[in-house]
Amino acid sequence: MTDLKEIHPISSAQALRQQLARQIQRHAAGDGRNPTAIPGLTLNRISEPTPCVSVTYEPRLVVFVQGEKRIQIHQAMLCCDSSTYLLAAVDIPVLSQITQASPDRPMLAMVLQLDLAEIRRIVVRGELRFPAPSPAASAIVADVTSASLLEPCLRLLGLLDHPEDIPFLGQSIQREILYRLLRGDHGAQLHAIATVGEQSHRTARAIAWLRVHYTQPLRMEELAQRAEMGISTLHHHFRTLTGMSPLQYQKRLRLHMARERLLQTDQDVATTAYAVGYESLSQFTREYKRLFGRPPRQDIETLREQLVAAD
Repeated sequence: MTDLKEIHPISSAQALRQQLARQIQRHAAGDGRNPTAIPGLTLNRISEPTPCVSVTYEPRLVVFVQGEKRIQIHQAMLCCDSSTYLLAAVDIPVLSQITQASPDRPMLAMVLQLDLAEIRRIVVRGELRFPAPSPAASAIVADVTSASLLEPCLRLLGLLDHPEDIPFLGQSIQREILYRLLRGDHGAQLHAIATVGEQSHRTARAIAWLRVHYTQPLRMEELAQRAEMGISTLHHHFRTLTGMSPLQYQKRLRLHMARERLLQTDQDVATTAYAVGYESLSQFTREYKRLFGRPPRQDIETLREQLVAAD
């Protein structure tokens, strides 16, 4: 019997990306983040290069199919283009910039929130075998998108044309996407972060707590107790996952949140500094300039001008 795959070969990753790009462009009503009827799925479309902005990523999968983007995490830089996906398994503050986009070829990406509880349900079935994650494995990575990952992504977007099928098929297709991630090169790390009892999971729990309580004074003893780990062990795994120490993470998060407040409101610098947890205005200004390159007010004025120009 003739193998149908020989007659109809599986689409290449490039062809799948092109189909996915057309789907995103058709369903993204305008520039920016476009929520969809599928829970956890957002479609991003940006038609112009952007200034470098502060963003805090929650656990997510971002599949890029057009344009280019640079993401800075502490001292590391990730470059994402139409052939890559971004996987973030913990909450982490980053600097994000669209470097290649135009009205004719906008930056296009699908963003799917990661359901760590669902990942746990997949792995507890015991049908997947994972090697130990690399000691240097980060919780945020960029890699080449395979056809096996693009295929369920394309089917998930196809449900937007058949909304009556979303309640029945949406969750199963998302489970397949998670399964493909777990079977990929970074599956061991994702498994470790999602699985209760693993040190990476305990560290991720500490990161999530610090993400919510970033304005409070950092007490390593208390954070280590919440993670049920020793202080030195937590410090080591925290740096492995995020590229930062807990204190650096808290400072980075405070500065990112302060920048967002200043950009979106008319709040003065001193009030903002105290609101995000700083006790010293001079220290805030000094650390803000070190991270963003300019003092707070000058940085916000420049950023607003860049954003207006991009519009």
